[in-house]
Order: sequence, then C-alpha cells, then structure tokens
Amino acid sequence: MDLNQQQCQACEGGVKALTAKEIQALKERVPLWQVKAEGTALERHFTFKSFLATMAFVNAVAYLAHQQQHHPDIQVGYNGCTVTYSTHAIGGLSTNDFICAAKVDALL
Repeated sequence: MDLNQQQCQACEGGVKALTAKEIQALKERVPLWQVKAEGTALERHFTFKSFLATMAFVNAVAYLAHQQQHHPDIQVGYNGCTVTYSTHAIGGLSTNDFICAAKVDALL
C-alpha cells in the first residue's frame, strides 16, 4: 500500500525507532526527503513563488498533521518552508514520519 494511503498509529513511546535498514527502505518511497540528525529526523525544504503560497502550504500541512495526530517542526520564510518529522517519543524515526512525508508530498 502506498505510504500516503496509510494512517499514522499513536506512538507514545515504548517502541523502538526504525533501524538504519528500515529507514533506507522507507526513504526510497519518499526520495525528495533527507534523513538528518544521524537518522533521527526526516526533512524537506519547499520553495514557493510568494509568502501567501508558502502559508497556504503550511496551513495544509498543519491540517494534515492534525488529522494524523503526528506533528512536524516547520520553519517558515518568505518564499519557502522546511518541514521536519521525527517521532520524539522514541527519539528517532517511525513509520509515521514516512507516512506523513508521503502525505505532504501528495499535497503538491
């Protein structure tokens, strides 16, 4: 099943972060995203033509995050933003991070 068709599962700790091998396999499904912070974060920068377009995208990401109950860090500038996912409760990456990355990609 495509990642963007899946739903995030609640994660409040108690499970292990993905292994490097699992991360690599999932990363292939969201090729425009970068694995950062020694495998504990998934990040992508988006560029837009205007501040308004940037904010419309940020609001769409916020709505998606609310639906999935999995919230990214977002840095916003005039004509772009950086979206970073990490599952803080486990100190690393989970499948939820890759599901949300795929859903963000589908917004475009």
